Amino acid sequence: MSKTNNRSDVIIRASVVGIAVNVLLAGMKAVIGIITNSIAIVLDAVNNLSDALSSLITIIGTRLAGKHPDKEHPLGYGRIEYLSALIISAIVLYAGITSFVESVKKILHPEPASYSTVSLLLLAAAVAAKILLGLYMKKTGAEVHSGSLEASGADALNDAIISSSVIASALLYIFTGVQLEPFVGAVISIMIIKSGIELIRDTLDEILGKRLDPEISRSVKQTITGHENVFGAYDLIVHSYGPDVLIGSVHIEVPDVMTAKELDELERRITADVMEKHGIILTGISVYSRNTGNDSAAQIRSEITRIVMTHEGVLQMHGFYLNEKEHRISFDVVMEYRKDQNEIFQSIQKDVRAAFPDYDIRITLDNDLSD
Repeated sequence: MSKTNNRSDVIIRASVVGIAVNVLLAGMKAVIGIITNSIAIVLDAVNNLSDALSSLITIIGTRLAGKHPDKEHPLGYGRIEYLSALIISAIVLYAGITSFVESVKKILHPEPASYSTVSLLLLAAAVAAKILLGLYMKKTGAEVHSGSLEASGADALNDAIISSSVIASALLYIFTGVQLEPFVGAVISIMIIKSGIELIRDTLDEILGKRLDPEISRSVKQTITGHENVFGAYDLIVHSYGPDVLIGSVHIEVPDVMTAKELDELERRITADVMEKHGIILTGISVYSRNTGNDSAAQIRSEITRIVMTHEGVLQMHGFYLNEKEHRISFDVVMEYRKDQNEIFQSIQKDVRAAFPDYDIRITLDNDLSD
């Protein structure tokens, strides 16, 4: 069985467990809520049903994401998982909003509740079940890199907090006659709304394409620069086509005396090494050549580096090359994201050209894509 198929099976199995547990809890809480006349318990039951729906959406999303690549989608359907995670996040947000509305209604128009020992014990059992389910879903989601499972796990743990608060308010009502249940429901609803917003934000980051984790970036670059004749690795870009499909490209700096054959062998070794250690498919390795055997190039590089790095907002300078024959100097400058980025870049160009008026200065402005 392939790694991808095994991952899909794990996600689907966890989702089926989630559906079974949530349907069972929803039915139990609905009965208790009706018998005790508790709006909080009824809403908790509805929330469990939404969780079951979330797990069902996860299964559908995983099945669709597991489709084999085809002519129209050569990199597969992995990104469908992000869409399913977004739908689940929206369900969590909707559940929070509706719960808040119902809680406010009960605050304005309170109704007496009637709790029994059996109902409270069943709710306590439901809390334990939700905690176990939430931990299981989050752990499994982290292991297989499934945002949908992790979102479902976070929601399950929130549900446990909800049920615990309902039990606490019920005990307070039994012993003191003070009915805080609707207020507790309102506070918990706000927590659910916050969780839904955060889940949506995180999923949108994945869909839009967020910055590569700095630790991963540094690790990949260390792997690349660990190869002989590689002076530096820059402009690493990694695109996600699903949790299991990472496509990337990078610039490497190598001696200007390397032959095409040597470069080809080097790039093949780097590609295999990065895939084995990091699971990233490097589809493109571009080359910066570094001047060798040219003392004046090293001196000019040092002076230009000094000039460039004195400007505010500059993070790095790389890809320097001096073409003596054509009297041309080329290099890249990496800058922070700032409103005055273009003004600073123009100032850099002006200062470098003033320092080396006899050369054709060609500077490329790079975005800060990775650490």
